Amino acid sequence: MPYLEVFKSRKIAVMLFLGYSSGLPLSLTGSTLQAWLSVTGVDIRTIGLFAFIGLPYTIKFLWSPLIDRFSPPLLGRRRGWIFITQFLLLCLVGGMSFLTPNETPVLLAAIAFAIAFVSASQDIVIDAYRTDLLSERQRGAGTAVFVTGYRVAMLLSGALAMIISSSIGWHYTYILMAALMFVGMLGVLIGKEPEVELAAPRTLHDAVVGPLKDFFSRPYAVSLLILIVLYKLGDAYAGTLTTAFLIKGLNFTPVDVGTINKGIGLLSLIVGAVVGGSLMVRLGLFMSLFYFGILQAISNLSFMVLAWVGKSYLVMVFAVCFENLTGGMGTAAFVSLIMALCNARFSATQFALLSSLASLGRVFVAPSSGYLVTLIDWDNFFLFTGITAIPGIILLWILRRHIPSSIPS
Repeated sequence: MPYLEVFKSRKIAVMLFLGYSSGLPLSLTGSTLQAWLSVTGVDIRTIGLFAFIGLPYTIKFLWSPLIDRFSPPLLGRRRGWIFITQFLLLCLVGGMSFLTPNETPVLLAAIAFAIAFVSASQDIVIDAYRTDLLSERQRGAGTAVFVTGYRVAMLLSGALAMIISSSIGWHYTYILMAALMFVGMLGVLIGKEPEVELAAPRTLHDAVVGPLKDFFSRPYAVSLLILIVLYKLGDAYAGTLTTAFLIKGLNFTPVDVGTINKGIGLLSLIVGAVVGGSLMVRLGLFMSLFYFGILQAISNLSFMVLAWVGKSYLVMVFAVCFENLTGGMGTAAFVSLIMALCNARFSATQFALLSSLASLGRVFVAPSSGYLVTLIDWDNFFLFTGITAIPGIILLWILRRHIPSSIPS
């Protein structure tokens, strides 16, 4: 089909490698590290404290102006920073492999925190590079391919790492994960700097204040920020308890959930992102956001049906596939919206701020989800999450004339 031609671009291929590079470190300081800590006998209270390691991912906007302001001496303003962060990640993950959790937990935590900080910094500059590099026509496809690389890398550093650790041990597992960072570096080597190279902010003050001044000078800026918060809210709300619902609510086994929810669900998410990226070429940004947003809301209702039916593998597979398929489509459109809202001169800071804002809804609604289930039960909970998506869709329609295809630099 003609609108699939965009996937043949070299720029799109670069997104696959950079998505991989962005996704690889996440599990190594999260679920995989928790597994390593657990099997080596680290106290559960200490393991709980390791959750603070993920803090840099939520506050990365604080140092994003530095990445907009300063340019490395080699490879350009964006690719230079990406290469630096990739090299540091390779060294730090490799350094973790020489430690033993129950003997040096503090040092291990310090290195893991450093990995999270550098990984969050890599995300800042990769998001900026993607925003600067891809044309309006390529954004959906670029996001889809990026998500594919990201999820594949998470499988490698998550499921694969845990599986092979029983055979080769944790030390060699982390050495292997460090070596796999070389794959992501291919994105820097085959990629090029954006064709239109804009001047970096002249001062750090300009790098901090400039992005805010630029964004709020636009019509309906506040309304667009509210849309960023609301658009994925229903999807995020349902996702906070999907695994708990399947295990505690319907008595599916962890193996069932791992195979279907994580395995088939992941494949559906990737397919959804690719399909969404392809359809965006034909539909445009607004219509994609609108249709995909409606599908996301409907997908929550499939879990309501599952709650009515009870433990049914057929309905479970359908619900999981439908939810991940539409979630992938919505993500492709939503990330494209954030990219469209960024000025290339401040793209690192603006993307970091907007993506952090998008996570606010999930952060604030997640704690209430368990209490809500106890009050209204599972079927009504998923109905409520579908209703939660409606305000975002209504606001999107109201702002339809102000949804940008691109922002002039």
